[in-house]
Amino acid sequence: MPAPVLAPVILALSLLAAAPAQSATHLPMPAHLSGAAATDKVALAARRYAAFWQSGDPALARQALADDFTDRSLPAGRAQGLAGPLQASDVFHAAVPDLQVAIEDMLVAGDRVTLRLHFTGRFTGVFPTPQGPLQGQGQAIDFYAFDLYRVNAQGRISDNWHLEDNLTLLRQLGVLAP
Repeated sequence: MPAPVLAPVILALSLLAAAPAQSATHLPMPAHLSGAAATDKVALAARRYAAFWQSGDPALARQALADDFTDRSLPAGRAQGLAGPLQASDVFHAAVPDLQVAIEDMLVAGDRVTLRLHFTGRFTGVFPTPQGPLQGQGQAIDFYAFDLYRVNAQGRISDNWHLEDNLTLLRQLGVLAP
């Protein structure tokens, strides 16, 4: 390669080598961020939690959530505390194994962070319904969620208020008619 082409590649590699080691799971970067740097402890907690939803890795949920984590908009049947998101993630990843979660917007204000999350993937697994397990046929999954987190002094999410577009999701899964 000519030297002008190699220079950006060498620079990128040197920056990667100099970057601090992170967990094996990539923390999503917000497409739009206001109010803080992406490395601010409030923003980092939100990015870790988004990485948990994408990967299903319980270690990321434990890093992101406080020991006294409270889901302030707890869906019926979901356990309070860490157990709730872990169970919901297991169910969702069983249905959509290639789940991707993008942080479209993030707004940090003090100890609060608001996110608009974009969930995509293919329904190739199994989703539980009251009528029995539903097998995916490769349907595209594409929906949004809005979350508001309160982050404690230790940089972990203590409270979560959330609203997902479950109507769109259930239609895409085939649980509800379009």
